[in-house]
Amino acid sequence: MREIFMRTFNYSQEIQNLLTPEIVQLLTCIHEHKGRQDLFLEANTDELKTLVDVAMIQSTGASNRIEGIFTSDKRLEALVSKKAEPHNRSEQEIAGYREVLALIHENHDYITPVPNVIRQLHRDLYSYSTGAIGGDYKNADNVIAETDAQGHQRARFIPVPAFQTADAMDSLCQSFQNAWQENIIDKLLLTPMFILDFLCIHPFNDGNGRMSRLLTLLLLYRAGYIVGKYISLEMLIEKTKTTYYEALQASSFGWH
Repeated sequence: MREIFMRTFNYSQEIQNLLTPEIVQLLTCIHEHKGRQDLFLEANTDELKTLVDVAMIQSTGASNRIEGIFTSDKRLEALVSKKAEPHNRSEQEIAGYREVLALIHENHDYITPVPNVIRQLHRDLYSYSTGAIGGDYKNADNVIAETDAQGHQRARFIPVPAFQTADAMDSLCQSFQNAWQENIIDKLLLTPMFILDFLCIHPFNDGNGRMSRLLTLLLLYRAGYIVGKYISLEMLIEKTKTTYYEALQASSFGWH
């Protein structure tokens, strides 16, 4: 029988273990660059529009490729620019990602990461998919698995059981909102802490990875870091996928 979920999301306590000299130095550097955003935004608007369009295509393609969802570059560009309708399941999921990404780009100030909103974003992610599963928490326990060089799979992490998912998400979002509003913890650290907890809960049957990247972008926007609108963060994650998953695994150790 699975152990009852008892985790408490105490961000004020957890942050103490993260403030290493290296991380503090990185935070300082990022804050300095954030201060130059206004100068960047005053640049030629045509150039910025081009960057937005390119980043939209790159982000949609990269985040889906990470999950094994592919289409051709030509079809990807057509789908993101809404010049084509999806032809298959992969393209349906790509189109759904495009919709949520555009929504976050345009309305991030009004999108609060609470359970009902997160479920709505997940529903939108599957809005083009037939037999859609979007918007509902998982109805069966899931396992985060990895495959070795010989093709053998093993459980890398056991997420929260399905029957405890709603309570876990309620607790997570409430604790996160409290910490965000208190504004004591640097939001550059609070954001990945929330994303790690979200992934450890793994609240949906499918789409958790893509949702985590969309939520990352949303929270960075809400914290005033808008670089993801012009430079594809999802593509950067794709390029460092191995170390990205290694960091997730190391961070999830002892989570339960």
